[in-house]
Amino acid sequence: MTTTADLPAPLRALFARVADGDTPGTLRIVTGLGPEERKLAAAELPRYAAAQSAAHRGWWEWREQFTPLIVAGAACVGGAAAVTSWLFRREFRWRVTGDGDARIILALLRERPEPWRADAARRIAGRLRTPDLEHWEVAAELVRETGIEPPADEAFMAGWLRWGLIDERAAADPLFPHLAPRVFDCDSLADEFGDRQADTVARLVASGALDRAAVIEGAVTRLLRDGPAAPVPLVWLLDALAPTLDEAEGLARDLVRMLPTVPVAVADMALARLRELEAAGRLEDDLLAEAVEALAFRPEKKLVRAAVAWIDDAVRREPRRADLGLRALAAIFAIDTLMIQERAVRVAARLAARAGDEGRTAIMEAAGGLPAELREKIATAYGETVAARDTGPAPVLVAPPGPALPPPVASPEELVRRLSAVADPLPVAEFECLLAGLAEWAHREPGTLRELLLSWWQPLNPGFFGYVGYATYETLLTLFRRVVLAFASPPDSRSLSATIKTEQVYWHGRNVLDEFYRDRAHELIAHFEDERAYPALLAAPTSATGSIDPAVLLDRIERLDAAGVEALPADLAQALLRLDPEAGEPVAERAEKTSGEAGRALAAWVRGGGLPDRRARCEVRHHKRYYSDYQEIEIAFDPPVEGPFRKLFTPTSSYADTMEFWPLVLPAHREVVAAHALAALQLHVSGSGTDQAAVLVSLAHADGPIGRAMACALACAMGFEAASGRAAAADALLVLAARGQVPAAELARAVTDLVTGEFVKLSRVIGVLDDVTGAGGHEAVWAIVAELLPALLPGPGERPRNGLADLLAAGARAAAPAAAKAVIPELAAVAARKGSSRLAQEARRLQALLTG
Repeated sequence: MTTTADLPAPLRALFARVADGDTPGTLRIVTGLGPEERKLAAAELPRYAAAQSAAHRGWWEWREQFTPLIVAGAACVGGAAAVTSWLFRREFRWRVTGDGDARIILALLRERPEPWRADAARRIAGRLRTPDLEHWEVAAELVRETGIEPPADEAFMAGWLRWGLIDERAAADPLFPHLAPRVFDCDSLADEFGDRQADTVARLVASGALDRAAVIEGAVTRLLRDGPAAPVPLVWLLDALAPTLDEAEGLARDLVRMLPTVPVAVADMALARLRELEAAGRLEDDLLAEAVEALAFRPEKKLVRAAVAWIDDAVRREPRRADLGLRALAAIFAIDTLMIQERAVRVAARLAARAGDEGRTAIMEAAGGLPAELREKIATAYGETVAARDTGPAPVLVAPPGPALPPPVASPEELVRRLSAVADPLPVAEFECLLAGLAEWAHREPGTLRELLLSWWQPLNPGFFGYVGYATYETLLTLFRRVVLAFASPPDSRSLSATIKTEQVYWHGRNVLDEFYRDRAHELIAHFEDERAYPALLAAPTSATGSIDPAVLLDRIERLDAAGVEALPADLAQALLRLDPEAGEPVAERAEKTSGEAGRALAAWVRGGGLPDRRARCEVRHHKRYYSDYQEIEIAFDPPVEGPFRKLFTPTSSYADTMEFWPLVLPAHREVVAAHALAALQLHVSGSGTDQAAVLVSLAHADGPIGRAMACALACAMGFEAASGRAAAADALLVLAARGQVPAAELARAVTDLVTGEFVKLSRVIGVLDDVTGAGGHEAVWAIVAELLPALLPGPGERPRNGLADLLAAGARAAAPAAAKAVIPELAAVAARKGSSRLAQEARRLQALLTG
């Protein structure tokens, strides 16, 4: 308890109930307090809350007191502004809201005069925030009871959508006349308007409580306004209202204008209404033309197919529209999907006799880009020869640029300037550069550097170094700051370190590769706290990929020897792992001539061949549990590695947000890093994802053998639901293609295993392959597809896998600019099948490309 002994007995009892988290007990006591006792309680409540906050490590340790405190404040605090501030006190946002909390608060606030409650209503409404909308019910009920104009705040409107517009009783709500006309203007509509709200609005229209024309127009206008983010529940509303032809005709222009960008469900609705209008002769020609051309450029195949069918039907009804339809069909010819091209050609051929000069010209110009057999059909229908369009030179390979090494720190002043400018997250290359600069200038000009650092660390704020009172959060930035503090003020650093040792420490990564950064930072902290110099950081990279030039490493070792300083263990270990693998006997001989242990360790490392290369084994495993089934990729290295670095060869699955650090730990052993990355990336295949897949681009720029682990990591990212992961996989493939290092056979095997194991979706993999083709990586893509087809194409009697037709189309898009020629028996067998399925059509097109 933080209450004082001289408080009256009722108040002591009140704070005892609060401390126990007893909301009913608190309510009983506060309702029995007199005016003076309530004033005393109001004065004590903020002090009590502040004392509780200071006495606990975090809000979670005293959150059971939050609701009793809110109840006490609602009863005792005086002004409307003060009550509002109390309700929205920062700590209280973490409370668990009970079903009856709002009723209790309202019952207490109803004791206040009406003008006070009206003021409180406005103030509470003004403090509402989405998405939690804490205390909306209190604000709304006060508005209803006092009869004031409902606030125009967006959050107040969002709360009414969520809790007020859920059944037909909304029509009797005093807020209804004010808020119902604003429903379709609410910025939070997409978040708050669902099937329940759609059903309610439809029922209110049917009962006459809402104007039908205004609702239909408002819903269509909002769909147009939001475009790609258009809320689909508005489609359900419009379907329920079933606009008549007269109603739809007035909205036709808006329905057409939304077609290019809205979600598929919205486009389907708009298309259905527009087709009804056109069939009834009530759609103007310019709107029909705009609509079918918009559909022609949609990425969804079903919408393009619908456009082709609509053109066919519309021209049959009105032959004068032939040129209008042919212009749209000409645009559809450019879509690289054989089945759609074939349908468009079939319709264009039927319309040839009705074609005017404009339509004929559009078709003949576009037909040059069609496959040979379709060009022939157009030539026959239109009586003109159609020459194949010159596609020009194959696209030039454009790979993402490699990483850059930050410039070395040239002076103490520059070190302090760069140190003051960095923020979380600190890039790993900058961490290495600044750490090396600190070691160098702390040795060369310690007095100058300490003087410059005074204003940086004084006054000492532990939170600046990651310590938050009950735990320490370590990042590269907070670790580096602690290293700097250890040099700048060893006594203060020792005090901070002693405090941190007694608390929980959190690192934002849980991988063995992260430990190299942590261990190096911690040993430098201890070294500087002992007020010892460290003239040269051995592990500082000399290249952007993390590797170290052997001659530079020898120079650094000799500098340590000259200063009589032994190399720090973690620094030396990291330096050896970063050593250029081309280091040979001359390096070992020079290292042996040094006087310290570091030189002898370097000589032994070089002569022992460094870190051994191992092949990773990665297999998709299906696990069955009594509550769920799940899959994972099991990773192991054969044969196992013994010795001090054996942990590097035991990757474990865990979420990580530090993968960008890992390639610099082992710049010449990317297969080992890829195994660790795969263990983490496999957890992100589904969901909004993570930017950590960018590690694959760094690995593509790194060195060392590429094997099963790298291939599986790439295949995994190619199948990410998150577009950022797939983009990273495409960039990595482009870098590997530019370096001539694409592991086509291994990657195809990995994709096959992950697709057939239902770990990734083939459609997402194909999207990445197309992106790489478009950026000039067509040769690499064809090499991958050529390895994929024998494994994925169906044999006799087998059912084809979803997406195979798209894979064949992607292969054709890569094979054409690559001028590929090949004999693939499995492809030939599918191409020889009878029928007009899209799979067979795409197989025939690719077969013709490869053998023609």
